[in-house]
Amino acid sequence: MKILVLNGSPRPNGSTVRMIDIFRKAAEKAGHEVTVIPVCRKQIHGCLACEYCHGKGNGTCIQKDDMQEIYPLLLETNMLILASPIYYHGISGQLKCTVDRFYSALYPKAPENLRKVAMFLSSGDPDMFTGAKFSYDGDFLGYLGLEDAGIFTNHDPEVLHALEQMAQSL
Repeated sequence: MKILVLNGSPRPNGSTVRMIDIFRKAAEKAGHEVTVIPVCRKQIHGCLACEYCHGKGNGTCIQKDDMQEIYPLLLETNMLILASPIYYHGISGQLKCTVDRFYSALYPKAPENLRKVAMFLSSGDPDMFTGAKFSYDGDFLGYLGLEDAGIFTNHDPEVLHALEQMAQSL
């Protein structure tokens, strides 16, 4: 299985990266191909809502930035993982810009091979996940109809073990 992890954390050694690393090692050990993109280290601009992608662009975005690296991966992946610290009740702005740019590649539906999605979240407060979960439920499970592989948070004392188990069960 091809797995794309979009890391929305700017911290190279924080909780989000620790969750990603545990998952990646277990998934690769189980024979899966894992690509991690640190979106905070990329130049990805917000969607312009220009509709070029659904007109003259035939599914391609008019903006030529580092999102061009992610588009082909999105079209080939079987599982998408959104990993982020919580910023103001939702995912980081850098990851949000990336997700908004999915519009050109995933509208009106996800490619057939993209079947699963999961979310890894970290926060200093155990009650701050509602906004990110709302987006996950509506955008990825509801609108795109992807299979839910779970939401994993740093406030679960067993989260690292749960990530290993999930990776091994794919």
